[in-house]
Amino acid sequence: MNFTKNFKISIIVLVVASCLLIFNCNPDETQTVAQFNNLSWHDEFAEDGAPDPGMWTYDIGIGDNGWGNNELQYYTDRPENVVVEDGMLKITAIQESFEGSGYTSARILTKGLFEQKYGRFEARMKLPFGKGMWPAFWLLGSNIDEVSWPFCGEIDVMENGGSNPTIVSSAVHGPGYSGGNPIKKEYTFDSSRADEFHIYGIEWGPRYINFYVDDVLYNQLTPESLDAKNVDRSNWVFDNGPFYIIINLAVGGNFDGNPNADTVFPQTMYVDYVRVFSED
Repeated sequence: MNFTKNFKISIIVLVVASCLLIFNCNPDETQTVAQFNNLSWHDEFAEDGAPDPGMWTYDIGIGDNGWGNNELQYYTDRPENVVVEDGMLKITAIQESFEGSGYTSARILTKGLFEQKYGRFEARMKLPFGKGMWPAFWLLGSNIDEVSWPFCGEIDVMENGGSNPTIVSSAVHGPGYSGGNPIKKEYTFDSSRADEFHIYGIEWGPRYINFYVDDVLYNQLTPESLDAKNVDRSNWVFDNGPFYIIINLAVGGNFDGNPNADTVFPQTMYVDYVRVFSED
């Protein structure tokens, strides 16, 4: 093999490696999600009824200021809003008068039941649609009760505004980059939509978080990503401890605005499975 051919191959390798090391990877960059292969926790939603109480608990009510986001729903643990059937979890938003709210839905979480630092977290989901629908799959630092939010850290694996069914997004929140000022990136489907089944996931390790839709790596965040927000890199809070899982369907609020006359109810978020992997 001559020098020219060797040089060309070296350049190609460097270009591919560079894309994987920066946080603005092209949306068409694909990479097998394979850093973490040991299945450490999972729910396949195989048993009909309420979500497994050994794996999930609930947030109930309207929260403070609509869970901090001007959301309109009242979260319940009723089977009308959250149930396992047909081999999947179903979270349904209903337009109804309930405890002073005009809508009901559900939010389930693993707080106090399962928490993990680093690994692959993924869920296969089919999302609702319509203005004001706000489904999310996200993680919170388990030290939230001690240090408060956003110092605990928040990793939004997937969020979607129902008025944009071809776009999902990911984000992280921490001190100096939270609320309406997170580090965020969108993913646009080329020939599909969020109201079809897709796998949303992260691979999270020391000083990095990779974000995926199906097998597409579309974002990588590192402490250097805080530079864009003029935040000191010491405020990267994602190496401090374990995080727990939250899945919810909000109605209204800051992300997609409130439902309008064209929004159809009820709307259901379907979750085929949630799986968490750790290193071998």
